[in-house]
Parts: sequence; structure tokens; C-alpha cells
Amino acid sequence: MMRLTVPRVLMVLGGALLLTYAVATAPATMFGGRADGQSDRLAKAEPGAAPRPAAELFPPAGKAFIGVMTEKGPHDFAAVDTFTAAARHQPNVLMFSSWWASDAFDRMLFDRISSRGMLPMLAWEPWDNTLDEAARKRGLPVRDIDQIRSNQPNYRLSRIAGGDFDPYLRSWAEGIKSLGYPVAIRFAHEMNGDWYPWSEAVNANRPGEYARAWRHVHDLFRAVGATNVTWVWSPNARWGDSTPRLSGFYPGDDYVDWVGLSGYYGIGFYTDYRSFDEIFDRTITEIRAFSRKPMVITETGASDATGRKAEWITEAFRLLSRHKEIIGVIWFEVDKEVDWRIVSSPAVTEAFAKAVADPRHQFSWSPDMLLRTKLAD
Repeated sequence: MMRLTVPRVLMVLGGALLLTYAVATAPATMFGGRADGQSDRLAKAEPGAAPRPAAELFPPAGKAFIGVMTEKGPHDFAAVDTFTAAARHQPNVLMFSSWWASDAFDRMLFDRISSRGMLPMLAWEPWDNTLDEAARKRGLPVRDIDQIRSNQPNYRLSRIAGGDFDPYLRSWAEGIKSLGYPVAIRFAHEMNGDWYPWSEAVNANRPGEYARAWRHVHDLFRAVGATNVTWVWSPNARWGDSTPRLSGFYPGDDYVDWVGLSGYYGIGFYTDYRSFDEIFDRTITEIRAFSRKPMVITETGASDATGRKAEWITEAFRLLSRHKEIIGVIWFEVDKEVDWRIVSSPAVTEAFAKAVADPRHQFSWSPDMLLRTKLAD
């Protein structure tokens, strides 16, 4: 019989501890487990176990969200609260602008929107917006303002595609990745016009450079791992035969998740009554020739110059219900150039509230939802 001396007892205890440690850690290397320490038994569902429920899609099948854009966005929610009360409806999305010349990533702005039950949609604009503001204060004609706004050599498309802004882009990509919930980015919108410096018709830009700039920005976000971004490509609704074909600006379905459209009733050359379909149908048909991505009306509003704003809203939402490819509408709730707001008159407020009360718009957004990137069957 072996005598249990103190050294032998310590050796036995030490061996037992080592054996326990080996059993706890060996599955990762000895017993067919994963190298990250997760055994196959843990990494895979047990046979017969209930599958994990799939994340809910936003918007749900057959539904269309209601969003809003205000002048101050998440910096001041007063206008959002007024819109919500007037519409008697909680908007699902809040779109707000940010300008490359002046804005750094600020997580607080996104969290403020998310905490109120709204998806943040960033209207991300590569330019110096203070030039536009200064021209407006001088009271210059609209086309003069457009020319000043669009002539910004620092923000040529070739510089974006060439990587000159990569450190800035990377700071935003890393910041948005850290949010941990979905964000939509409408990058460089209305590119088919001539009033922004990212338009190919101005600022010494060349054909094809818009799509290259878009892909470059998208690829950088992907490289950083910011996969929580839904990319929104958003031209202006076609307003005449002289405007360029939209397919030349499209970066491809691999780079776009939602197709957006800007279009207003009662602006520019079209002050006579024009229905929702008259404003948007031609452009929707053109886009459908090269993309089947879900569509969002990313900016719309109506003037009451002819006293038919309430009528237009009622008809617009009636026609909208026929467009199953449109999964959301964002109302431009700003008094700018004209008063586009739904609070411009009691009749307009009531028309909008009745329209969005339709069951098609009755659902909510939450940060754990996945954004729909394919049309429902």
C-alpha cells in the first residue's frame, strides 16, 4: 500500500486539476470541435430541436411604411412630433441630411431616431451645403442658386471614386457598423439633375463616374464590415424628354437594396394638377427595365397653390395602393420654397390622416428587424 505523503497528495491533486482542464478545453482540438472553442454540438441545432425563428422583415409583406423628413431631423423632434400628432400615425422612418463638408459621424443622432421607434435613413450628401445657404440668403433666382451649388470642384465624382475621401468614409462606416441595428443610406440623391455637384452634367464630372463613385463608397463600407446598411439609390422622377436615361447612373443590383424616387406636385414647370401616377409612373416603368429592387418614394410633397393639395393627397394614396413594388413613402414636412407640410391647412391634415389610417400602413419598426430587400411573393 502506497504511503500518502504530502508531496504525493499534492501531485495527485495537481494531476486531477490538469485532467479537468484538458476535458474542458479538448473538444476544440481533440474531439472534432471548432477551433474557436464552440463544439459542433453547440454550434449546430440538436436533431428535432425547434428552429430559431427568422427575423421579422420590415416592411411586412403587402405593407408600405410611412416616413417623414423635417428640416432639423434628430437635432430637434418638434416638427416630427407635430407631424405625428397631425397624421395620428407614428412614422416608421425618419430621414435626415448630413453634409460631408461639415458633419462627422455622431452616434447620438441615430440612437435618438431608433429609440423613438423609427428607422434612421441618412441622406448623405458629398458637398458644402453652406454655399447653397448663402446663395438663398442673397435671394438669388433658383437657377442661379443651382449653378452656385453644383460648382464645387472639391467634390467631383472622380475624387470620391479615387479614394480622396476614404478616411472620412471609413470613420462613418465604422461608426454605423457599431450601431448594431439597421440604417438606410440614401447617398448622393437626384443625380440625374444638374443642381448638385455629384451630377454628371456639372462640376467637370464625366459619364459613368457616378456609378463608380457609388461602388467605391459601397465597397469601402463592405470592407469595414458595415453590413447593417441598406443602400438607397434615389434619382429624381423624370420631368422631360431631355433628361438622361437612368440606367447610366445605376451601379447595379449588387450595390443597391432599395430604389428611391423624388417627386412633388406643384413645383417647377408643372404647376397644373398632376396625379401621383402622372408624376411617377414613367420613371417607375423606366427603372423596372433594369432593376426589380423594392421602391421607396424618398421625397414627396404637395403644393396648395391651386387649392387641390388635400385632393392630391387622397388620390395619391389611393393610387399608391396599386403599386405593390413601392414599400414606403417619405413625406417632406418642410416649409421651403412652398409649404409642403401636412399641417398647412386643416383640410390637408385630415386628408393625410385618413390616407395613412389604411391597414396597409399599420405596423411598427424595431431595431431587431431585417429590412426587406426583395419584393414579397
